[in-house]
Amino acid sequence: MPNLRGDLLDIQNLKVIFHTYRGTIKALNGVELWLNRGERLGLVGESGCGKSVTALALMQLIEQPGEITDGNVYFDGRDLLGLNENELDRIRGKEIAMIFQEPVAALNPIMRAGRQIAENIGRSFPHLSAKEIRAEVERMLGLVGLDAKRTGELYPHELSGGMAQRIMIAMALSSNPKLLIADEPSSALDVTIQAQILNLLNELVRTFNYSALLITHDMGVAAEFCDRIAVMYAGNTAEYALTPELFANPLHPYSRGLFKAIPKIGQAEELATIPGEVPDLVNPPSGCRFHPRCPQVMDACKQKTPPLLPVAIDHYVACYLYTGTGNDGSR
Repeated sequence: MPNLRGDLLDIQNLKVIFHTYRGTIKALNGVELWLNRGERLGLVGESGCGKSVTALALMQLIEQPGEITDGNVYFDGRDLLGLNENELDRIRGKEIAMIFQEPVAALNPIMRAGRQIAENIGRSFPHLSAKEIRAEVERMLGLVGLDAKRTGELYPHELSGGMAQRIMIAMALSSNPKLLIADEPSSALDVTIQAQILNLLNELVRTFNYSALLITHDMGVAAEFCDRIAVMYAGNTAEYALTPELFANPLHPYSRGLFKAIPKIGQAEELATIPGEVPDLVNPPSGCRFHPRCPQVMDACKQKTPPLLPVAIDHYVACYLYTGTGNDGSR
C-alpha cells in the first residue's frame, strides 16, 4: 500500500467519465483529496466542477452511463475501488453515511420516517433488540430537534423540507459513521431553514467528533464548518489548504477569483467575476483546464495538467506559477 496522506481517507488520481450522445464527458480528471480522523473537509467550487461526482465515486455509486476509469480511494486502509458489492454494502450507510441534496427524494415514499431510521440502525447494529432500536430512533430524532412520537409516524410527503433534512441527518448519524458526507445539505431549503440545518449539523459533528466531508458552493459555510478546504475546478483539485490559510492566502488564480467574487457588507463597487465560462467537459481544454480563463496563463499551462504539490505546510496548489516551470514548459 502506498504512503497515505490522510489516516481515514485518501483519494488518489480519481477519474470518472460519462458516456452520452454528445460524446464522453471527462467529469473527474485526477482528483486528489485526503482527510484525517476527526477532521472536517470542505469541497468547494462552481456548479458542475465535480464535487458531487467525487462523493458518489468515493462510495462506488457511479452508475451507467458513468464509469470510474482510474484512481484509488483508500478508506480506513482499504481501497474501496477494489471491493466487491457485498463488501461495499457493509461500508455504505454504516462506516460512510451520506446526506443528499434532495432529502424528500432520498427518503422511501411508502415508509414512515421512524421506520426508515430504524432500518438503518438495525442494519448497522444487528445485535440490538426491537425495543432498543425504538429507543435509539427516539434518541436520534430528539438529537435533531424533532418530536419522536409525532414525526416518526409521518410519511415523507407529510414532512416539510426542513423536517425531511433533519430526518436524513438523524438517519445518517444513527449508524455512528466514521465519515459523514453532506452534499449541499441545505440547498433545497429556504434561507431561514438553511441556517438552522447548518447550525444543527455543525453542532452534531463537533459534539460527536465525526470526520466530515461537506460539499458546498458557499465559502462562508465552508469557513464556519471546515478545518480544511479543497477548491475544485472542472474535475480537478486546484488548491487544498487549512481553512485559515486558504482565506488568508489563496494562491491558485481560480481560488483568488472565487474570493474576489464574495460580496462584502457595505461594498459599493461592482462585484468581481471570473471572466470566461466553465469548459465543456466533452472537449475540455488541454493542460490546466482553467488556462482559458486565467489572467496569468503560461505556455506550460496549455500543455500538461499541473500536479497538486505542496507550497507550504498543509498547503497544496496545482499551478505552474508555484512549481518552477518556465514559460517554455521547462524547469
